[in-house]
Amino acid sequence: MALDSSAWIALALSLKVAGWATALNLFLGVAAAYLLARKRFPGRDLLDAMLTLPMVLPPTVLGYYLLVVIGKRGWLGAWLDQHFGINLIFTWQGAVIAATLVSFPLVLKSARAAFEGVDPQLEQAARVLGLSEAAVFFRISLPMAWHGVLAGLLLAFARALGEFGATLMVAGSIPGKTQTLSIAVYEAVQAGQDDVANTLVLITSITCVAVLLAAGRLSRAREPNAA
Repeated sequence: MALDSSAWIALALSLKVAGWATALNLFLGVAAAYLLARKRFPGRDLLDAMLTLPMVLPPTVLGYYLLVVIGKRGWLGAWLDQHFGINLIFTWQGAVIAATLVSFPLVLKSARAAFEGVDPQLEQAARVLGLSEAAVFFRISLPMAWHGVLAGLLLAFARALGEFGATLMVAGSIPGKTQTLSIAVYEAVQAGQDDVANTLVLITSITCVAVLLAAGRLSRAREPNAA
């Protein structure tokens, strides 16, 4: 049975949400990873634990926290609604926020390990030669750690693509607006549309396997003796 238009819309929406979440994590995750890898400050371990927390918390708990923060009665959501008329609940932008939060630790852990693998003496030598901190990061640290950073981004993209619990709580399941691929699978199963569910599951599985294989190759490429 061929996919109907709503299924294709759900697939396109999932790709858009995962793409935006990955782009946000490129900046947020890499910045946090570099900070934790290179800086020493009080509360560093606590900050690391808090940033890693979305990896172990149930997605529904994360969704509840998001509702408390960005809901119409939340401290940030109420402020956005009052001053800018912005409502993030039951929107695809809300789904992006949920997917970003859930996939953030994957970028953080992979990028941090990659930055810690960069020889600090090379960075120090660049500073001695007169390079600014920004130049050291973009010309030394990031180019030498890019395999790990990209591997983390690929894993984050796959995780964001399959996000369900937090997205459902924050964005709901509005066909054509907030119904992502994973939610469409759930709805298809509930409606008894097994053919549609099987096809959507197959598409999701193939995409995630391809991303995991690519991330694995990038991780092995960081190893000195990698083939």
